[in-house]
Amino acid sequence: MTKNQQFKTSTSVITRRHFLRGAGVTLALPLLECRAQTKPISSGQDTAPQRMLLISNNLGVLPGPFFPKTSGADYQLSPYLKELKTYANDFTVFSGLSHPACEGGHSTENCFLTGARHPTSSGFRNTISLDQYAAEHLGRQTRFATLNLGVNIDKANRSLSWTRDGVLLPAEDSPAHLFRKMFIQGSDAKVKQRLQALKRRESILDAVSDSTQQYSRALGQNDRRRLDQYFTSIRELEQRLVTSGEWEQNPKPKVDQQLPQDIVDRGLLFDKFEQMLMMAALALQSDSTRIVTLMVDAFATPVFQLQEDEKSSTGYHPLSHHGMRPDHLAQLEKADRRQMSLLLQLFERLTEVQAESGRLLDSTMVLYGSNMGDANTHDNTNLPVLLAGGDFRHGQHLAFNREQNSPLCNLYVSMLQQLGVESDQFGSSSGTLTGLKS
Repeated sequence: MTKNQQFKTSTSVITRRHFLRGAGVTLALPLLECRAQTKPISSGQDTAPQRMLLISNNLGVLPGPFFPKTSGADYQLSPYLKELKTYANDFTVFSGLSHPACEGGHSTENCFLTGARHPTSSGFRNTISLDQYAAEHLGRQTRFATLNLGVNIDKANRSLSWTRDGVLLPAEDSPAHLFRKMFIQGSDAKVKQRLQALKRRESILDAVSDSTQQYSRALGQNDRRRLDQYFTSIRELEQRLVTSGEWEQNPKPKVDQQLPQDIVDRGLLFDKFEQMLMMAALALQSDSTRIVTLMVDAFATPVFQLQEDEKSSTGYHPLSHHGMRPDHLAQLEKADRRQMSLLLQLFERLTEVQAESGRLLDSTMVLYGSNMGDANTHDNTNLPVLLAGGDFRHGQHLAFNREQNSPLCNLYVSMLQQLGVESDQFGSSSGTLTGLKS
């Protein structure tokens, strides 16, 4: 088959999967002409040392003990928030926030940081997540643009982190592997091997350049523009590979922390959660990255340890469908309070560490929340959301309409701007979040 025959498309239907070939390289093409929705990728740069840690438990918490009864700056802490009272002036709690038209119970778990609509609809495709959007605009400032972590996570099906094309980015669930990536340099031979592997991946488009030009000329205007965007994203990927190569040649930071040992027992949920929070804090403290996501996959968690001498009577998911049974509610409250105690430890750790201009907490936005407003009823409205640190004016309960919720993405826009991203829109946002001031 000649090149002209291979890429002649004016009288033939473009199949769902098409390829360009050259110099021994095969490059899959995107879906064209209404088969995929993409937007041009923009970039920005900001050297301000702002950071972001985004945490979600996909089964949420009991709404009653979490949400305060009063609002404003002099609100009364709820039973759960009393666990964090030492840092009451360092966080804001929100009510009346959710993602518009993001319904469907557990299917919304992958949309917590995207706000994508109708995740149960036919042909649903997720959108870019908050962390990836921020990384695109800020560029590569650290060894890792972002770190995507998980606890007990079903890696093939769940993630907080999604690309612009709606592709799941698998979460790292091994603290030991993460530690090696961040802090263990390896031998000169290993570094050289990684550099050679990166170099082999740098020139994908160059190898198919002739085929690219011929193929592009045969396309309509819309498909040509979409293809150009696709190639632009690959060029940016190649540039990130070059940057990765540069980082490979820089010594990794040294820490006093010993290599952690992975906890394989999925029933030790909170021990694993604590370990991953510590790794996230180490990543931020060492400036290995400035953006971290962490999904606690409670849905995939079996019978688990509630306290040192007590286990849950069933897996986390069936337990969350408590039906107001007192024994289930009591166990869930213990689980929720364990989460609050781990947040307290995290705040303490970020407070003790001195960053460029004060406490690390002051330059780190810590978002804790869930796609579930009430797991018992599969309700995806009035989501439990708490934001700490990041140099915002905290110490308040911002209460929005619990019947007609405000977009959670408004909070995300405020966070993006605090991070240094010049953007006034993300997902389903209608602006920044009213009442949240830096």
